[in-house]
Amino acid sequence: MKKSVLLAALLAVAAAASAAVLKADPAKTSVSAVFKQMNVPIESKFKKHNIVIDYNAAAPDTSKATVEIETASLDLGDADMNKEVAKKEWFNSAQFPKASFTSSAIKSAGPGKLNVTGKLSIKGKVSDVTFPITVKAEGGKQVFEGALPIKRLAYNIGEGEWKDTSMVADEVTIKFHVVAQ
Repeated sequence: MKKSVLLAALLAVAAAASAAVLKADPAKTSVSAVFKQMNVPIESKFKKHNIVIDYNAAAPDTSKATVEIETASLDLGDADMNKEVAKKEWFNSAQFPKASFTSSAIKSAGPGKLNVTGKLSIKGKVSDVTFPITVKAEGGKQVFEGALPIKRLAYNIGEGEWKDTSMVADEVTIKFHVVAQ
């Protein structure tokens, strides 16, 4: 009896030790929006984000992730354009300063691959999303990479005259490269 209790306690400690709350390294992590403007591909990075991943490589289905992105931190490469995208017609950063994602399920999809499901919230609109990511250990850190395609109009990004998708396409891909420890 004592041996089975001791074995169970050791297994619980080992399982807890293999799980780790990881914080993204902002200097090595990137989150960007890829879209077409007048049919020209553009990739713009969000400069401010907070990403926390509670990752267990041995049991990925027990893992969790939360992401917060400051919408006004999108850098389009021009100060005036950066101010424009923070306005009501686009992100409305005054009323909705953050976009967020909270996972509800993380499932293994083979070696180094995961499928992530959760709630994406942008500009007050919340939807269920699922997307694949890759994960690998690199230099004592975990590297998570993936892309999430969305439709910007589903989140009211681009209101009024900006609903016209001939200028800015409806399709946007949120790309991320997260280096965490």
